[in-house]
Amino acid sequence: MARHIAWIAGALLLAMPALAQQPIPVGHLMDNSGATSDVGVPYGQGVADALAWRNQQGGVAGRRLAVTGFDYGYQAPRAVSQYQAWSQRERVVAIQGWGTADTEALVRFVTRDRIPYISASYSAALTDAGGRSGRQGVEAAPYNFFYGPSYSDALRGMLQWAKQDWERRGQQGRPRYVHMGANHPYPNSPKEAGEALARELGFEVLPAIQFALTPGDYTAQCLTLRSQGANYAYLGNTAGSNISVLRACQTAGVQVQFLGNVWGMDENAMKAAGVAANGVVFPVRTATVWGGEALGMAAINAISRVSDPAGTAYRPVHYLAGACAAMLMAEAMETAAEGGGQVTGERIRNGFYARQNWVPRGFEGVCVPSTFTNEDHRGTMRVALYRAVVSGDTSQASIADLMRAGTMRLEPVATIDLERRRDWLGW
Repeated sequence: MARHIAWIAGALLLAMPALAQQPIPVGHLMDNSGATSDVGVPYGQGVADALAWRNQQGGVAGRRLAVTGFDYGYQAPRAVSQYQAWSQRERVVAIQGWGTADTEALVRFVTRDRIPYISASYSAALTDAGGRSGRQGVEAAPYNFFYGPSYSDALRGMLQWAKQDWERRGQQGRPRYVHMGANHPYPNSPKEAGEALARELGFEVLPAIQFALTPGDYTAQCLTLRSQGANYAYLGNTAGSNISVLRACQTAGVQVQFLGNVWGMDENAMKAAGVAANGVVFPVRTATVWGGEALGMAAINAISRVSDPAGTAYRPVHYLAGACAAMLMAEAMETAAEGGGQVTGERIRNGFYARQNWVPRGFEGVCVPSTFTNEDHRGTMRVALYRAVVSGDTSQASIADLMRAGTMRLEPVATIDLERRRDWLGW
């Protein structure tokens, strides 16, 4: 028996170096073909390039990240099915995810299996890590993380700016606010939170206006917007359908300040919508945009060359945010591996708690600081707002040329630091 135990111990010692060099399995859920692919493609490319670049730098603790990508076409059942394959067959230790419906559907699964899920859904329901908000329908989400402010907090920041804008322009009476978007978990996520704060700030809240996640003729919605006399309108969908609304409202002569959600506007949408996109205010998750001067842009440029060796591609705001989300996960894995530790889901989750005002190394000035605790996964309460400025024809030149010429530009508007209100957790 003693010889047998000694043999097992020796075998384990011999196996440890081999285990230490095994790849780290990671899932990457993408929408490259579905209803949100207009913004899913650049974000997913940012994640993929960042993780590939990380492997070029030696991976995590000398181990390569074995990333398996899956395009689920923005169909939540397909995402749940793929999760089962990743968790049971491939034994992934972390997942880079995407949409709200699928991310929320997987909360109980990732909690049960202890797999950190870093989503591109910023639903506030995912921020109640300890399950202590007491809100109906919100459950503990200790393994869900995302980079940037929640949809609700981003809207709260825009509403605070809108109130300031109204007063700064010397307008009289109560400003009128309306929520616009599809009847879907993603655009609905911040609806009640936004309307509640709008009332608190003194807005008159108008009946919501629905329009689909896909492009279409939304003239009727624009006419409703005009008849309601709205002053500020929140566009809750992704850029593809928002472009249709902006064009229709321009044709109808609607005068309103549009507030785009974080996926509702970007450089691609500015080019597609042309001057109809001029003036849209929306949140940007990074501390700078493509071409900005920041220490961390050297790393972003290197990441970009993974899929663009010539270095000529223009990367929209979503690409940079995807890279930052991937780098947070990689550094949490590093923390898990410290001291020869195993890179398990639970240790990766704890890695997200190891730092405050956390900016991934080498990405200073690009990735905004994040702080997560075991009760509160609101990584930041800072909302940086930009205005889309389009001053001419966008149809005959590339985005890079349009930005270089100044025909299109992203103009910083304001940075709103929200109070970390307890009653806003999970909402």
